[in-house]
Amino acid sequence: MRILNLPEIRPTLAYPEVIHRMRDALIANSRGECDTPTPMHLDIAPVAGEVHIKSSYRRGGRYFALKIASTFPQNLTRGLPTGNGMMLLASAETGEPVAFLADAGHLTDVRTAAVAAMVARELHRTDTAIGILGAGVQARLQAQMHAEVLDLHTIWICGRTPERAAECRSDLQALLPRTEVLLADSPARVASECRLIVTCTASRQPLLSDADLKPGTHISAVGSDSPGKQELDPGILRRAALLLADSRRQCEKLGELQHAPETWERAVEIGTFCERPQPRHDGLTVCDFTGLGVEDLYIAEYCYERSGF
Repeated sequence: MRILNLPEIRPTLAYPEVIHRMRDALIANSRGECDTPTPMHLDIAPVAGEVHIKSSYRRGGRYFALKIASTFPQNLTRGLPTGNGMMLLASAETGEPVAFLADAGHLTDVRTAAVAAMVARELHRTDTAIGILGAGVQARLQAQMHAEVLDLHTIWICGRTPERAAECRSDLQALLPRTEVLLADSPARVASECRLIVTCTASRQPLLSDADLKPGTHISAVGSDSPGKQELDPGILRRAALLLADSRRQCEKLGELQHAPETWERAVEIGTFCERPQPRHDGLTVCDFTGLGVEDLYIAEYCYERSGF
């Protein structure tokens, strides 16, 4: 079994290629070509930690994958990363482990941001400004991935605390030096400045209301991935002219759709949407992301292949 640590994993990741792989993954999933069980969730109550276990197999493929990702918010006070994780790639012929990817959760972060950027591209967005609610690792990656598919001039950041938001701004200014990075004091300010918004928080109450949003806005909501989490007022989903979901089945139980179940029937899976190109929507569009095991499978395969094995 090959063991790949984070310093070996990072150089394998070409963001444009990862974005393309995520499109392939979601199309395969929506076609019914993959066996992707419902994620398992484990709460570590004493420290408000949460663990997510996901897996997937593409029928006829060489491998299956198992992923563990965790979030321990109290690590901030310890000077440790709040997110962690690992992936296991195994032979679909013998069941033998092929590669252990000790990625510290990086592959999960990358594939999550890649899917949101891919959706912006599939929607034919031409925004030069993006607003991001959240100031963690995912916020940084969302900005970087969207810069791969859009000519971004301005990034607005709204964080839980001014200190974290300022740190995120500093990092993004270094990563994307030709882009202006600004701080917003509220989600409503982000909505007033941007028509492309990404929410990537662990919130359990709405951050954006329907009244905040201007016509033509697109929201990618990536934070809700377990029961009780919520970033959007349900009225936003009800108003949406187009409602996308990475998995209708998962989003109904784990995503924003859990708070507006009456909208479930008109939700379109991203993979299905990718195969049925449509003109740009002038109305409000929303994409609900819960994170799929098939995305983990595809990025683990990609990383393993790029590592030379």
